[in-house]
Amino acid sequence: MTATLSISSPVVRTTTPATLAAEALRARGFGVVTPSSAADARCIVLEMLPAGASVHTGASATLAALGITETIEGSDDVTAVRPLIGTMDRATQGDEIRRLGAAPDVMLASAAAVTEDGRILLASGSGSQIGPIASGAGRVILVIGAQKVVRDLDAAFRRLTETVFPLEYARAEAAYGMGASINQTLVLHAGGRGRITVVLVPEAVGF
Repeated sequence: MTATLSISSPVVRTTTPATLAAEALRARGFGVVTPSSAADARCIVLEMLPAGASVHTGASATLAALGITETIEGSDDVTAVRPLIGTMDRATQGDEIRRLGAAPDVMLASAAAVTEDGRILLASGSGSQIGPIASGAGRVILVIGAQKVVRDLDAAFRRLTETVFPLEYARAEAAYGMGASINQTLVLHAGGRGRITVVLVPEAVGF
């Protein structure tokens, strides 16, 4: 009898940066959702919003590109904070505006970058998004495109200054007649026992 040696092709296992980031984010206490597409991400985010909740949306190219901002601001199911603030008088209702923006039930935003070891970098000109994300909002949902996953914090800050900022500057100049600035940054090292959920979109979306 002749023995036949069967040689199988080796199984090549690839771990993508997004997969590494998702695993690391979970290990750090963030809630993580990995939708199958950008369209799926939009549906998931909208389904996560409780009926009647006050929902604040940061100025985000990602949320705009997914149609999330437009849907929320046109919805009767939640209270959209941003357009509400836009109708108020800053001279006479400044304190009310500050409270509305600082402590919504849900804060929706994106980020400049997320690292493969599960840290998230955010930046702001006015700082209005920083407070609710850090502690003020009851719940935070960060929608992050796959192109924003980077190796480490050094790469995250490079991405912020070299990629995100020029695009945001041009957007702000076209929208408001004045450019943007990076006045405050926030690095999230842990997820606050699930208070912060990251929706990792498997496509490039936003800046």
